[in-house]
Amino acid sequence: MSYGWIATDLNRVIPILVFLTSITVVAELADIAGVFRAATQFAAKVGGGSIRRLWLIIVVIASLTTIFLSLDTTAVLLTPVILVLTKRLKINPWPFALTTVWLANTASLLLPVSNLTNLLLVSKLHWTTITFLHRMWIPALVALAITVIVLGLMFRGSLTGTYTFEPMKRSTDRILFRSASAVCISVGPLFVIGLQPWLVGTIAAIFLTSLFLWRKPRALSWKFIPWRLVVITTGLFLIVGTLERFGLDHLLSGFVGSGQSFFSLLRLGSLAALASNAINNLPAYMAFEPVASNSPDRMLALLVGTNLGPLITIWGSLATLLWRDRCRSAGVQVSTRQFVLSGLIGLPFLLILTTAAILIT
Repeated sequence: MSYGWIATDLNRVIPILVFLTSITVVAELADIAGVFRAATQFAAKVGGGSIRRLWLIIVVIASLTTIFLSLDTTAVLLTPVILVLTKRLKINPWPFALTTVWLANTASLLLPVSNLTNLLLVSKLHWTTITFLHRMWIPALVALAITVIVLGLMFRGSLTGTYTFEPMKRSTDRILFRSASAVCISVGPLFVIGLQPWLVGTIAAIFLTSLFLWRKPRALSWKFIPWRLVVITTGLFLIVGTLERFGLDHLLSGFVGSGQSFFSLLRLGSLAALASNAINNLPAYMAFEPVASNSPDRMLALLVGTNLGPLITIWGSLATLLWRDRCRSAGVQVSTRQFVLSGLIGLPFLLILTTAAILIT
């Protein structure tokens, strides 16, 4: 048996892993510099004491963080800051916690860098960021709108009332804060104009690391590198690649079909969502990719299923698992029952309407 496919798969995944590592380092350093804390402080100030208004501003912040810095950043770094804020303001943390993890998944359709699955699709189809953005901006907006509507209705009783806000002391190192803020703001446009994500992420990580070596060297840690995610992602690639050599794609093709009509796309996306909740969205994407690659529309339907799908089980995405750990560390109990029920309510609307939006573009 030839093992040349291993080198081929690794060549495809290495740039993605470099981006994952570098953008995680950027996000960690930005967190230490106080960028996310400042964002939530700004949200509380602009919210003007209205819990509903604060929630809407958090929706915007979580969406932007997911779009430009990836869903893992939202789950790992933004979540604890938001939960600390809700504790200070003495408001119910659960609506904000669930909103954060939903948006970590549902806001990840707009740019290739928002989700590892997006990067896999772009590499498979050889698309530029502009091409991806052109095809996905309407589905991404639909997914965001449905998320806000469903969660807003679900938590309409919990989001009433007011809070009292008292500003906290600002970051002590203004150079680190301003530099990290500038990096977080600038990476998005650099991605959009077509620069390679791994290159942008690497330069940003080197710049901030060098700045911290000068200003705050003791804050640096090897723990910032997501070793576990790198190992898991590489392992999943090799496992799914091995299964494909033993006929996994032939097995799945009988279930997903090959059509490009709305119902064919919805069938593919729904099965991908089901697989994502059963095993995890990353191996689900890699397993379904060979049977969806006969057309861009089918690839995008697969992306909708694997990105929006992990809203029912905690293990549906790595971001959700990381989010649960951050909630527990913050003393917020994650109700599996509430998580599952909310996903069962919202996911059908997300899949149907977002899949329909694919055909519009």
